Amino acid sequence: MKNPTNTRLSLGPVQYYWPQDELQEFYRQVADSPVEVVYLGETVCSKRRLFRFDDWMRTAEELAEAGKEVVLSTMALLESESELKTLRRICNNGRFKVEANDMAAVQLLSAAGLAFVTGPTVNIYNSRSLKLLAATGLYRWVMPLELSRSTLQAIMSDAPEGVETELFAYGRMPLAMSARCYTARAHKLPKDDCQYKCIDYPDGLTLRTREDEAFLAINGIQTQSAQTHNLLPELDDIRSLGVDLVRISPQSQHTVNIIQAFHQALNGVQKGNDSLDELMPMGPCDGYWHEMPGMQNKVE
Repeated sequence: MKNPTNTRLSLGPVQYYWPQDELQEFYRQVADSPVEVVYLGETVCSKRRLFRFDDWMRTAEELAEAGKEVVLSTMALLESESELKTLRRICNNGRFKVEANDMAAVQLLSAAGLAFVTGPTVNIYNSRSLKLLAATGLYRWVMPLELSRSTLQAIMSDAPEGVETELFAYGRMPLAMSARCYTARAHKLPKDDCQYKCIDYPDGLTLRTREDEAFLAINGIQTQSAQTHNLLPELDDIRSLGVDLVRISPQSQHTVNIIQAFHQALNGVQKGNDSLDELMPMGPCDGYWHEMPGMQNKVE
């Protein structure tokens, strides 16, 4: 088990499809924020082309000039040779570290002798897996969202030296990926003619039960939690475990305010139990962390 650390703040990749000018403005604000590590790139759907590779690289350089550690993120589900070509280009960018979100990226990066991060969609469920990947170049891992505090504690008690642990601490949780585009289907459109409907839902399209309860959010081929996973009240405990970074997943509104709240809590300016509920699309959840159903919230 690590000793308590000076936990840093990271910003995950934008999971949604936002207009180019809005995305550019968002990262201008991020450059002036106290977040230390920024992950960039399209992780959901390759058809989202308003920001291309060169745009991501230019944004990465701007953020690096602002003092941020920049990591390029890869897609979680690859379905075509063109997507593999883009993956190779990201892995061989020659400038920035890469977050691998599937094992194809892990294989490319390890074969090239490059250090890498694994994202929350790479299923590392025990210290043996962590050690195996560390031997191939892993230097940081993001715990899969469905794992609990007790599981994290067990993994970290036998984690390899020099590997950082990052925890997804705020955001709608990416739960599953599919070859089918649910957003297109909701509009009775085929995937090949989706008309880029995702851009109409900057935080995903909330799916409700027959009882009108928010259940899931659909984001193209990705299924998310409707509620926002929020571990701000758990920050003191998270730090005591030795977690190196806590990740905020961007949302279309209030992300900078959320960054500030986490930053202040990490620096003792305010208590981590201050509520962010009013900044969330559909309210909070933290069930997985507490070994409960993921959509539940401990304080309920």
